Amino acid sequence: MKSVPVTPVLRVCSSLIFAALFCGSPKAFAAEPQAPPYQPVVVPAANEMASLSPEMRGDLLMFHQQYLAAIDAYRQGPKDSAIIWNKIGIAYHHMFALKEAKLDYERAISLNHNYPEALNNLGAIYYAEKDYHKAERYYRRAIHLSPRAAAMYSNLGTAYFADGKFRKGSEEYRKAFLLDPHVFEGTSVQMVSESSPLHERARQDYCLAKLFAQAGMQQQALKYLRKAIDEGFDDRRKIFGDEELATLRTTAEFAHLMAEQRIQQ
Repeated sequence: MKSVPVTPVLRVCSSLIFAALFCGSPKAFAAEPQAPPYQPVVVPAANEMASLSPEMRGDLLMFHQQYLAAIDAYRQGPKDSAIIWNKIGIAYHHMFALKEAKLDYERAISLNHNYPEALNNLGAIYYAEKDYHKAERYYRRAIHLSPRAAAMYSNLGTAYFADGKFRKGSEEYRKAFLLDPHVFEGTSVQMVSESSPLHERARQDYCLAKLFAQAGMQQQALKYLRKAIDEGFDDRRKIFGDEELATLRTTAEFAHLMAEQRIQQ
């Protein structure tokens, strides 16, 4: 029986507003950084649960959001497993117990210095604490070790936006998008931007609108352009002048959005 994933993209663990959190084997994501959405899981009977390994029991409990019980299960596993400590950290992170989560991620990293998933997750802690410089540093280390994990680039980009480094943020979003055009969509990755100030989200969403427009994904581009405008983005010069939106501006949907928002060139 395979271990059940426990957070966005990690083999995607349950959604967290802070970032795409990762668990599982460090090697598991080098070739496959994304994972499909959860499939329905049948909870085994009590006697069957007892026959599972502590890690598998913890994974099932995490799936059902029983975080304290999951922590108890994981703690029965090997004490020298970086994967186990990372998963315990994720469980605490889901409960917003950031201090405990940080200690467990650090324990995982102390056992495996080259564990990109734990480095990413520790970066998410520093992002939540608004220590963007440290968040960026840990995200960069994670990316160095797992250069095809699209969600890690999106996390780094969001940290850059929060730190006022808009050009760098846009570039990391572009890298994430090139690796996986769906990295910003659906339930597989929960964006850190949900906890960002409104004006930062407006810049982020405008950046995403341009990325989708360049890729010819007009409906997604319009969706993010609408979000950006709703969040306060009102730079008419960019909306009507940025080259990336040139094709989008020729559509009836764009004209309708501008009329609806009462934005004139």
